[in-house]
Amino acid sequence: MKITSIDWVALVLTIIGGLNWGLVGLFNYNLVDGIFGVASVISNIIYILVGLSAIWLIYVVTKMSKQ
Repeated sequence: MKITSIDWVALVLTIIGGLNWGLVGLFNYNLVDGIFGVASVISNIIYILVGLSAIWLIYVVTKMSKQ
């Protein structure tokens, strides 16, 4: 299976989301909120994109496991 651009974008966004959760867990610091503001529209869009990226990667991994 060839990895597409959307797969790479989803992977990067999911890694960013994981690192942000790590910062929240370790230091109680939310980097996304720190950069864009707490509950800002941009923060919410980023959270939505990270969630959609995780769903996309579930699909990709499922597809890869069936080959």
